[in-house]
Amino acid sequence: MQPIGINHMTTPNRSVDALLDLAARLGAFGVELRNDLGRDIFGGHSPQDVGQQASERGLKILAVAEIKAFNSPDVDMQKAKALIRQAQACGALGVALIPAVLTHETARDVQREMLRTSLTRLRPLLEEHQQVGLIEPIGFGTSTLRFKQDVADVLHAIGRPACFGIIHDTFHHCLAESDTLQADLTMLMHISGVDDPAPQVDELEDKHRVLVGPRDRLGSVAQIKALADNGYDGPISFEAFAPDIHNLTDPSAALAGSIDHIAHSLAENAGRVRATETL
Repeated sequence: MQPIGINHMTTPNRSVDALLDLAARLGAFGVELRNDLGRDIFGGHSPQDVGQQASERGLKILAVAEIKAFNSPDVDMQKAKALIRQAQACGALGVALIPAVLTHETARDVQREMLRTSLTRLRPLLEEHQQVGLIEPIGFGTSTLRFKQDVADVLHAIGRPACFGIIHDTFHHCLAESDTLQADLTMLMHISGVDDPAPQVDELEDKHRVLVGPRDRLGSVAQIKALADNGYDGPISFEAFAPDIHNLTDPSAALAGSIDHIAHSLAENAGRVRATETL
């Protein structure tokens, strides 16, 4: 099983210090920090202090999020530069790049043009600060960047620079349906589950995203296995948006249960494969 990460969105009511303590108790590999929780991304500490606190607990800062609507011509490059600098200061491995989500659908050729222009603008900033821009396709129908295939094609067209990678999100991969894996470009994986049987796939929203369990409709465990089978060995990071998860009194127990479910499911699958191979 890949190393575990915890995105601060999974426990947004807890401080950065509490997030780090939780991750350490669970034996996680690292955490992701966010600038969209309505308070300072580093909880009032300096980026350097948070990086040091993480290191003392044996943790990595997997990413800081997010440069929102990074592929929009109106993106604030000064804010983008400031976040990239903060990411470098705390020792983060990368910065999450989130595409614009609009109120109407857009053509894929426009998406690729916007993406190429935006990556060209961000590349020198990322290279200067030794950061990786982690591009996360968003599967909603009104997203300006739904498919990892578009990202891969644009990255190959510009020489596949090392300062860019992909975030594979099990929720958004399910919504995008026909998308490809792109394991060789994936540097981080976001995992969540959907237990609610009522909504159709195109009706799913962030509020439906819980921890991965036996009733998950997204096929998150199958996605984890598929990426691993194709060479991905990076972190799988819990990113749950559901209010029920945010309000848990003891998130450590729920997260430990989800980790155990994933590990057990992967081990069971591996056992079935070995048994089949011996027939």
